[in-house]
Amino acid sequence: MRLNVLGALEGQVGGAPISLGGVIPERVLATLLLEAGKRVSVSRIIAAVWEDEPPATALHQIHKAIARLRKYLPGGGEVIVTEGPGYRAVLAPDQLDLLEFQAGVREADRAVAEGRREDAVTLLRSALALWRGPVMSGTGGPVINAAALSWEDRRIVAAELFFELRLALGEAGELVADLRDLVTRHPLRESLRGRLMVALHRSGRRAEALDEYRQARELLVEELGIDPGPKLARLYEDMLRDSVEPASPPPAPPAAAALAAESAPPAAPVPAPAPAPRSLPHDLADFSGREDVLRTILSSVDAGSADGGHERRVRIVGIDGMGGSGKTSIAVHVAHRIADAFPDGQLHVDMRGYTPGEAPLQPAKALEALLRMLGTPVDALPDDLEGRVVLWRTLLQQKRILLLIDNALDASQIRPLLPSAPGCLAIVTSRARLIDLDGAEWFSIGAMSPEDSSRFVAATLGEARVQAEPEAAAELVRLCGALPLALRITTARLNYRPQWTLRYLVDRLRDESHRMEELTSGDRSVAATLRLSYQAMTELYRAAFRILVIHPSPHIDVHSAAALLRTSVRDAESILELLLDMHLLQQPDLGLYTFHDLVRSFARSLRGPSTQQDEEAAVERLLDYSITATETACDILYPGRKYRPTGLPAYPGELPSLKDADHATRWFDRERVGLAAVVDLGVRFRFDRHAVCLTRNLVFQLNAGGHFEEFRELSRTAVAAARRLGDLPLLGVSLSNLGVAYWKLGQFEDGAEVAMEGREVAAALGDRHTEAHSDSTIGLLMTMLGRYSEALPALERAIELERELDSPRAEGETLLNLSTLFEQWGRYPEAEEAARRAIALDRRLGLPDKEVMATTDLAFALLGMGRYEEAATALARARSLCADGGPPGDVALVMALSAEVAERLGRPDEALAHAERALALAQSSGTPIRWAKVDNILGRLFLRRGECASAMELHERAHRTASAIGYRAEEAYALCGMAATAAREEDATAAARHRAAADSLFSRMEIPDERRSR
Repeated sequence: MRLNVLGALEGQVGGAPISLGGVIPERVLATLLLEAGKRVSVSRIIAAVWEDEPPATALHQIHKAIARLRKYLPGGGEVIVTEGPGYRAVLAPDQLDLLEFQAGVREADRAVAEGRREDAVTLLRSALALWRGPVMSGTGGPVINAAALSWEDRRIVAAELFFELRLALGEAGELVADLRDLVTRHPLRESLRGRLMVALHRSGRRAEALDEYRQARELLVEELGIDPGPKLARLYEDMLRDSVEPASPPPAPPAAAALAAESAPPAAPVPAPAPAPRSLPHDLADFSGREDVLRTILSSVDAGSADGGHERRVRIVGIDGMGGSGKTSIAVHVAHRIADAFPDGQLHVDMRGYTPGEAPLQPAKALEALLRMLGTPVDALPDDLEGRVVLWRTLLQQKRILLLIDNALDASQIRPLLPSAPGCLAIVTSRARLIDLDGAEWFSIGAMSPEDSSRFVAATLGEARVQAEPEAAAELVRLCGALPLALRITTARLNYRPQWTLRYLVDRLRDESHRMEELTSGDRSVAATLRLSYQAMTELYRAAFRILVIHPSPHIDVHSAAALLRTSVRDAESILELLLDMHLLQQPDLGLYTFHDLVRSFARSLRGPSTQQDEEAAVERLLDYSITATETACDILYPGRKYRPTGLPAYPGELPSLKDADHATRWFDRERVGLAAVVDLGVRFRFDRHAVCLTRNLVFQLNAGGHFEEFRELSRTAVAAARRLGDLPLLGVSLSNLGVAYWKLGQFEDGAEVAMEGREVAAALGDRHTEAHSDSTIGLLMTMLGRYSEALPALERAIELERELDSPRAEGETLLNLSTLFEQWGRYPEAEEAARRAIALDRRLGLPDKEVMATTDLAFALLGMGRYEEAATALARARSLCADGGPPGDVALVMALSAEVAERLGRPDEALAHAERALALAQSSGTPIRWAKVDNILGRLFLRRGECASAMELHERAHRTASAIGYRAEEAYALCGMAATAAREEDATAAARHRAAADSLFSRMEIPDERRSR
């Protein structure tokens, strides 16, 4: 009988093929043959046959397959023997090509040791000739393929020795073709590449040899992000100096060492040394992604485990991450990748730190298992922990062992297991980073990148299925938070239910209240995995975890966390850091924390009626903190702001550092989105007064920062909350703010309506501050609508009230509105006077941002009167004031007007530079008011330059913008520009049509004929 696996699995008796009777017997036999001479457990055979989903009858089917093999194989009862809880294949070298290969390599090693190089070459040639392709033709599932891959590595080691010997015997050119074929199939194997370079160099093909190094370097950098190793680099340098020495085979060839340590001895009367223990879990066949993480970990392992035998130091590599992030899969994958560097054994022990239904494994029990793996008899095991530690470390001396300690709970659990031998490596996985494990180098594993997630989904579902629904596949990744466990569960469900579409599963996952249920499959569950981390904490941290999820912001800072938890900032930071160590929180930036989407869903699933009272109290504290903090920031940034009592208690806890305007601005910018979410949270929990008061503080900064959509939405929320409260003072303020937001967004009719309601409420209450603000807003909105005769008395009333109330900041803003009215009305001297008064107030109060627009309005008035040099001086001042930034729309207007004035003063290059910057800024301003005005100014500029196409495009765009929002003045000026451009292009009909439309608008705005053009 002869059995072969170095190619396809096949067997012959007297030349006739052996029939094995089906896939299951074939896989059982293949598993035993690949481990010939070793005991193979039934569980490993089952995994080899059915991978991850064995049927309930798996054990019975294995017994049947063994019986069938014993029946059809000659002498089957002696070939496949039962040994404990497993089976062993017992064959002579001439009965199995693997064993014949192994024996040939061993004999070649002996020949090398005795100096018989030619004999060694002959033996290796015969051994390598047994290979007729990949082991098992590359088929058979993950377990069989992993074993096959190990034999493939041994084949390469033997081939390297074969070519090394032939090079030493003087051969060169005849080796190139075979070496190049091997390098093509194993391009990252530097030792093969080096032998090819030597063969080329000795054949007189020096340029090709050097080019092989270049190709190797480019490939290693692209694939692994590393340079070639020192041996290949030295060989390259020697070739550059033309000083390559003849190769000499090592006295102890690696082929023999690998086979002696890793392969079971053939059946023979003389017993061979026990094989090195190998208990690593099988590597995932569909492992994909995580290339950056793998490269970093492998680079670290290589750095600490470089060649040098016993000079290597013990290394501890830790991999930590949240439950379901794939820590164990990565650790196992890394272990398999580096297993050959540890020929004395690769051991695995699960410490059960977070295993459902099981207590964590005690160190003494773990050491018992490890010592048994090393062959220690039961009766030789010490009874106490200390004795087992001593025995364990004694046995590891002078050995190179890889130890994978999985699922560790804490450092004390695994510290006794760590080897002391300098050639060993320990890989530890844990949900928490074990910072008290001295000497460990830790790598944190988070969610997969979008690219890795997409590759994972494609690998598990198939490219065709993903390409049929690419948007649904991307959303599946998002809803699973790019968490490997969640993606593996969902893709497994889709594979099990082929009638389901990706879109159908995505629709099911969108319902957050049931998402945790959807992410469950058999004994795998995202919720169950996260619950183990949650239960591992004390009740103090569990309660904090449940409360913190209420926070609506994309991130949580220590001050708001302290408010939620009713604790000090220092204690809040300690709690946040522990949750971070447990990977129940993430840290996107220093001092900020956030929930992974699935962790947030899990935390919310813990909430119930019993937690409602605690949640309401926490929300109220968060609102108190937010109002007090924003009030403090506004006092710094807006010193002339009218103080209004909130009727709410001040927050007693610690506030962020808001000592000056820079700190306050940075804090507002960082917290803006979160604070707006806190307003919505307050409404949801029926804290309407808090919501209104917090909104009043926020809109100051939203307005200053140009966030007008948020300004409007928050103001609408505040108006609705104030109406529910029936609090007229708060309603008046909220309506007034909403009117401003409408103006900024060009919604003038809506703005005028709410501003008028706000004025009525304020007048009824005798709230003269709000009444003045409402009149100022009404005057501005009427100006935009071209209703100048209604705008003027409203603005004049506002200015009179603001003077009486001694509100210089508000008076300055209304004077700016009055200047805008007069300028658009064509009343330039009055516009100049109002602008100069506004500038004086802004300078007195130290408000440079307000002075920018007052100075720009002054320039508009001076330009209207033909005083170009004075206008240029005013604009230079405005540009210097906004040199460090400002609302993009305001800066765009300054630059556009600067361009027009420079053009009128005969400075075309300066004008063009200002115009280009204005165009770039205007479209990012967020306010159509600025778009329309800037487009009209620049349209007139380009027309004067003779660029009619650009001028017409700008005026048409300004007309569309202005007419859409009812900005009558700029709508009319856009029509004037379109008429002038059409006239320049000699299109009299279009010019007359546009001019007539402009005149109609001007008449409604009561603008005299002589002032209807700019």
